[in-house]
Amino acid sequence: MATLTVFLYALVVVVALLLIGIIMIQPSKSGGMGAAFGGIGESVFGGQAGSHLTKATVVMTAVFFVLTLILASLIGHGVSVNAVDTGVRAQLEEAAEKAVPAAPEGSSEAVPAAPASKDGKAEAAPVQK
Repeated sequence: MATLTVFLYALVVVVALLLIGIIMIQPSKSGGMGAAFGGIGESVFGGQAGSHLTKATVVMTAVFFVLTLILASLIGHGVSVNAVDTGVRAQLEEAAEKAVPAAPEGSSEAVPAAPASKDGKAEAAPVQK
């Protein structure tokens, strides 16, 4: 699983760099970076460079998003929910033991319940000094 993740990371980086390159050589309406390279897009790809580069951009963008979603799915499902659940449950049990002192073994004392108000909601217990 780790090998597949590393491979997908590398593939996403390569596709991102190719996508950046394709976008940079596209001629824009105002010249932009496409004109800065001396019209390299038209000389390499011919007179219909705009439509071919646009199609390549759409395809590379789709490939980038699909790879990213696959990678996110693999990484997201890699964490074991049971392990996280067990760790959180153990921490909650430790915190509960520290917060509420245990009754002595021989006594049958229970923690008194908070008295209920007229509307049925529990009120805070009075503080004894």
